[in-house]
Amino acid sequence: MTSERLRCTAFGRELANPLGLAAGLDKNGVAADRWQELGFGFAEIGTVTPEPQAGNPKPRMFRYASEKALVNRLGFNNLGSRAVARNLEGADVRSPIGVNIGKGRATPLDAAAEDYRKAFDVLADFGDYVAINVSSPNTPGLRSLQKLDPLKKIVDALRKTSASKRIFVKLSPDQTDEEIGEAARWAASESVDGIIATNTTLSRPIEAKEEGGLSGAPLRRRAEEVCGIIAAVAGKLEIIGVGGIFTGEDLYRRLRAGATVCQIYTSFVYRGPTAAPDILGELLAVMDREGVGSVSDLRDRR
Repeated sequence: MTSERLRCTAFGRELANPLGLAAGLDKNGVAADRWQELGFGFAEIGTVTPEPQAGNPKPRMFRYASEKALVNRLGFNNLGSRAVARNLEGADVRSPIGVNIGKGRATPLDAAAEDYRKAFDVLADFGDYVAINVSSPNTPGLRSLQKLDPLKKIVDALRKTSASKRIFVKLSPDQTDEEIGEAARWAASESVDGIIATNTTLSRPIEAKEEGGLSGAPLRRRAEEVCGIIAAVAGKLEIIGVGGIFTGEDLYRRLRAGATVCQIYTSFVYRGPTAAPDILGELLAVMDREGVGSVSDLRDRR
């Protein structure tokens, strides 16, 4: 889907459209130079840890098709930062990409900042932004790193390597509104450029017995709320909205809620390889209905 009305800016780059691929699908960057061919405006690679790791035992991905939902407990399975760097080095990437990094499962929580720094050192040059994943529910203890003290240590460690690289923090939807607001205000006052809202949830708004993080349509309302909270308290931050975006109407609502750009994962699984252009076509129809000329105009209406 190409239209001048969809063009926008984020991470210091011009994007063909505001819809990206979320982290978790192309963990190793093997298709980094192909996602634009499926209509995405950008893509996020990872999560990548400093060293290779196998992730959690299989089976670890479960479909709840009637609810348009997934549950995963993948556990950061990836080839490690150096192998992913080799994949990205040889890729002809023409649209922006982000690189999502995490700590190794075996790394103690008090040594997490060093793990993020190691991955950042290897991968930062390949991404238009780097996303700090401290919100996956599938690595024991990882979500405790969303507390401001350990999160500040991680950001400080990365800033010692690069003062200019755009850094985003990916937050959990399971934090309280107060915690979300506190994290957003802190990020706006620190060397953080944006927030990804949100990761998967441990809540169960549907009947799903498998353990792990739930994504898809049941997460839409909470992810939209979190996006709005961040925009209200830290409007200068860029926000990547993700969670439950299945239609152009969903995408329109998330952009109106304050997202700079958005991402999909579960809807790509269910709607198939034409998901991005189909959703963007639906977005244009909604914009026509609402009398919005362009994505830039949509931002001005907030």
